[in-house]
Amino acid sequence: MDSKTRITLELGTKPVGKLLLQYALPAIIAMVASSLYNMVDSIFIGQGVGALAIAGLAITFPFMNLTAAFGAAIGVGSSTLISVRLGQKRYAEAQRILGNNVTLNVIVGVLFTILGIIFLDPLLLFFGASEQTLPYARDYMQVILAGNVITHMYFGMNAVLRAASKPRLAMYATMFTVIMNTILDPLFIYTLDMGIRGAAVATILSQFMALCWQLYTMSDKRELLHLCSGIYRLRTVLVKEILSIGLSPFSINACACLVVIIVNNALVSHGGDLAVGAYGIGNRLVFIFVMINMGINQGMQPIVGYNYGARQYDRMMRAVNYAVLAATLVTTAGWVVCEFFPAPCIRLFTTDIQLQEIAVHGLRINAAVLPLIGFQMVITNFFQSIGKAKISIFMSLSRQLLFLVPLLVVLPSFMGVDGVWLAMPVSDTLAALIAAWFMMVYMRRFRTVTDSAGQTHYEMKNGESEPFRRSYSYYASRNGATPRGMAPQACASQMPEEDEPSSVTAGAENSPT
Repeated sequence: MDSKTRITLELGTKPVGKLLLQYALPAIIAMVASSLYNMVDSIFIGQGVGALAIAGLAITFPFMNLTAAFGAAIGVGSSTLISVRLGQKRYAEAQRILGNNVTLNVIVGVLFTILGIIFLDPLLLFFGASEQTLPYARDYMQVILAGNVITHMYFGMNAVLRAASKPRLAMYATMFTVIMNTILDPLFIYTLDMGIRGAAVATILSQFMALCWQLYTMSDKRELLHLCSGIYRLRTVLVKEILSIGLSPFSINACACLVVIIVNNALVSHGGDLAVGAYGIGNRLVFIFVMINMGINQGMQPIVGYNYGARQYDRMMRAVNYAVLAATLVTTAGWVVCEFFPAPCIRLFTTDIQLQEIAVHGLRINAAVLPLIGFQMVITNFFQSIGKAKISIFMSLSRQLLFLVPLLVVLPSFMGVDGVWLAMPVSDTLAALIAAWFMMVYMRRFRTVTDSAGQTHYEMKNGESEPFRRSYSYYASRNGATPRGMAPQACASQMPEEDEPSSVTAGAENSPT
């Protein structure tokens, strides 16, 4: 068996606990590095430029969320689809999805850059900028928008690397950007005296260098999944599926954009520019633990997607259970830090005493129910990973649109700035309850059976199918030739079109819905 194919097939054979650790650990390291990447900018800006610069940086969060929304729609959608196709042994189509990922990222990145630069000032004012913070936000975003295509491509290729059973390479790319950003930030901010604009330049340059390495790595024709000619033309069916699955993370980030706009404006109205800066600092700290959870989810996603495509439901559910446990432990640790040790953390970002006091107070309220967030994130990602886009989207929207936005409108009217802080933990609690209900309803479609060896398995209650376990040899042709679409050196342009249907659940007709 080809070594690259064996790596992919281990998703359906290797013990789930070890597999989750193998995939999640690099993703966690990458996500922690990514959060540190954001924190480095904030620390250097706060210490070197000032408190208002921190507030100006916080004003740009909606822009960053909106960029992430489009990036996630493509990156998560295509990587999830690639994982499922690999589980279904449809390698040629997985190759085409990779090409469509690249094309979509370039198109969206260019359009976002053009529109963002044209309407930059009106958007920043709408996001909550004041006369004092607008210059800082503008200087930062002009550079970020100019390099937006690089950012889209960098995150998109990292998502594909994880789906292609290369989580360590994705981790290395992220760690490289963090190291380079840490080196370049003081150079551009202090040595070249570029201020907040220098932090943005360092960010884009770091991503560009990592992207060059990603493209080089993904161009290796010996790999099962690689960049080559004939895969970049957009295919309507694939684009629809990518965007359908990616609609859930897009909704999360787009709603986060809306929420941050409302939060920023409420904080400016009830607490002033420093309250916005305090929110920005608190966000960076909480984001560390959220990003660890995202790493767990990213490690879980290919395992769940592959085994769902292969109908190995017992392995799928073990991966979910392990992920829920790990995520809850992480967010509980975050709660301890935010509730009992907030002051030392805040001092990393600013020496302004007033800003420190506001940030400590807000952080303690904001992180009050942090342990619940881990569970909610894993369950949402689970439904996304098996292609249940509508459920995942609703769960994503429940926290932000259904609960948080109304609370942000109502509570500050009675409680002032504390109402803004309190709205977040209340909405987190309600969203976790919604996630638990959806999971309980979904699990009613299964029953557990115990085999002769005493092992417990999941199967459908209608008894139509056992977990799908076909060996690689099943797909080998009778004369020993490599099956169609299996050869690592083959490019999609050299292969005949697949006859199979294109839906995510194709090849798994008896899977739960």
